[in-house]
Amino acid sequence: MTQLSEAKKGVITPEVRKVAKEESLNPDFISERIAKGEIIIPNNIKHNLLKIKAIGSNTRTKVNTNIGTSTDSIDLSYELKKLKVAIDAGTDTVMDLSTGGDLDKTRRSILNSSPVPLGTVPIYQAAIETIAEKGALIKMDKDKIFEVIERQAEDGIDFATVHCGVTRASLERLKKEGRITDIVSRGGAFLVTWMVANDKENPLYEDYERLLEIAKKYDLTLSLGDGFRPGCLADSTDRAQIQELILLGELAKRAWEEDVQVMIEGPGHIPFNEVKANVLLEKKLCHNAPFYILGPVVTDIAPGYDHITSAIGGAYAASSGADFLCYVTPAEHLRLPTLKDVEEGVMATRVAAHIGDISKGIKGALEWDLKMAKMREKRDWEKQIKLAINPPLARKMREESKPHLSDVCTMCGEFCALKLVEEVLRPGKKG
Repeated sequence: MTQLSEAKKGVITPEVRKVAKEESLNPDFISERIAKGEIIIPNNIKHNLLKIKAIGSNTRTKVNTNIGTSTDSIDLSYELKKLKVAIDAGTDTVMDLSTGGDLDKTRRSILNSSPVPLGTVPIYQAAIETIAEKGALIKMDKDKIFEVIERQAEDGIDFATVHCGVTRASLERLKKEGRITDIVSRGGAFLVTWMVANDKENPLYEDYERLLEIAKKYDLTLSLGDGFRPGCLADSTDRAQIQELILLGELAKRAWEEDVQVMIEGPGHIPFNEVKANVLLEKKLCHNAPFYILGPVVTDIAPGYDHITSAIGGAYAASSGADFLCYVTPAEHLRLPTLKDVEEGVMATRVAAHIGDISKGIKGALEWDLKMAKMREKRDWEKQIKLAINPPLARKMREESKPHLSDVCTMCGEFCALKLVEEVLRPGKKG
């Protein structure tokens, strides 16, 4: 049984009822869109998930947080602190992208501590274990890839990024394209290295049915990854990227035929004026499957501020129809993120997602802003703080700056425009 198989039969699952309540939508609507492949509920049958989420059509734009170790920083306790920071900041999902230390222990610890859906990129572990066991990535047996996927699914991961669109044909197109940054996807790079060295097809594409069997067994959502996503603006929306997207659309249909839930991953680094076109292409070529967009980063020149460049791109992408935004932190392109980086990345992406929700007319989005506007007009500072997307930060800033008059702030003080106009237009009115 999967959420998709039940939806096709018209069965309203407990998970559908939970997300329908959270989204203020009719359960029948959710179920119908799941049946069409337009909404997913990532929830492995092995994972006793506390916070079930819906991603896709007419639902609130969701935010993902990436955490995980690297070979230069192996500290599980620190990654668990990042998880807590991300949860407290309001992330909807988390991905464990660990590449250093005991990968099974790390994943299981994060999984056991996470109340939200957890995703991974299994090819990382397959490649890293092969290097440890055999001395070289190119010696990886294709069975190793599927063994790791099933191992992680058995643990309870809710979604997995699988770069099935990285094929020999699409690689040839990338070579002919003449990119500046070639391949920036780590998973894509692992697979291409193996494919070229062994002169073989990508096992995730060649044995796609085997992947679908595992996914169906656990109701594991497949996040069809963009291994050829552009790594700079100059490489955006090129033939390699679009060929991979066309292929992912075909693979999505094959997954739905086997009752497997899927979403499609998107770029990447793209100019602001190409964001809307990229969303339209995904929706058209992938049959309205949920679109999981990685940023997008809309300028290459702002390391240290890429949470901002990403939030700008993410807001436009969400407004244009993207369903799921992967956060980017200030540390992107520079280092593994700190706790502060994680918090800032989540908050910036949540702001972007909310902007998108207002544009898409998601229930409750504009109403939130209206409540804030009314409290500002009243100069009710306590309620403004409670309505803020980050109440602790709003409170801290308010308390650090003591105005001479309690009903205004130190920006305008006694010359507060709202207060002056209130006294002129509504004499006698109390704030």
